[in-house]
Amino acid sequence: MNPYSMRISSKGQVTVPKALRDRFGITPQPDLEFRVEGGKLVLAKLTPEAAVKAIRGIVKRLPVGSDVDDYLRGTRGPRCP
Repeated sequence: MNPYSMRISSKGQVTVPKALRDRFGITPQPDLEFRVEGGKLVLAKLTPEAAVKAIRGIVKRLPVGSDVDDYLRGTRGPRCP
């Protein structure tokens, strides 16, 4: 395994070396995730399945027969004049 050193900018940004972007097919604006595995920080491409899994449970299902407009009014509050 070839080690690559990267520096974190003052904004918390990391540049992935071109050789690694090419090797793993990382293109501009991909979905990536950082996770901890065995005490190490791991950067991984987020697969479409993983993206769905990551947001599962955030969106609540509406009760059968309920109205979407009523739901939105309830979550957003009254409409501004």
